[in-house]
Amino acid sequence: MKAIAVMSALAQPTRLAVFSLLVRAGTGGMTAGDLAAELGTPSNTMSAHLTVLNHAGLTSSRRSGRNIFYAAHPDMIRQLTVFLVRECCDGCTGVCEHLQSDLDACKSAGTAPRAGTA
Repeated sequence: MKAIAVMSALAQPTRLAVFSLLVRAGTGGMTAGDLAAELGTPSNTMSAHLTVLNHAGLTSSRRSGRNIFYAAHPDMIRQLTVFLVRECCDGCTGVCEHLQSDLDACKSAGTAPRAGTA
């Protein structure tokens, strides 16, 4: 698990926004130009952000004609979560006792955090 690379990549606001857009776009992904336009980011800056996300294993790209489409690998978030619970928290019940209910709340009611968490 490249936990530091993943957390570092997502610690930058534009990259977090790009990853979020790509997750929502699904397997079809989005082009760098579409991402740049959506976020109001210059194309060359967007390319740099996509490179960081790709090196962290959070995205991949595929060529379709003249376009390059980028797609998210949301499984990396699951892997990061499992790594943090196992390696950093050692399964400490105080840290992860509400994890399943938080995940269930995300599934059923969007992404709003449970009261008292952030």
